[in-house]
Amino acid sequence: MDFHPKDLPVSKTYDLKDEKDAADAVNEMVSIGFKNKNDGFRVLMPKEAKLAKRIGYTVTTGVTTGLREKSEIRDVRYWTYHHDQDHYAIVLISSIALEALGY
Repeated sequence: MDFHPKDLPVSKTYDLKDEKDAADAVNEMVSIGFKNKNDGFRVLMPKEAKLAKRIGYTVTTGVTTGLREKSEIRDVRYWTYHHDQDHYAIVLISSIALEALGY
């Protein structure tokens, strides 16, 4: 990997506090979709390990499931990283957009 996930273009950043926020964010991401977009989404999570794992699992599996239900391509890449002192982050972007950006 010759880039850092924080450098990828994002159209919206979600600051999530719990799994309910995560489910709402997933619904919005799936409704917006990843198709024909040159940017992705960033999800910020509290730096509490158990909560962050639950939120991350909800987001990643929810996006995949939602895209499958809409019969859209599920080729979405994601990275989890330390965003700042208080947050972990996940960046989700379609592999087509990633390729178009030269990564």
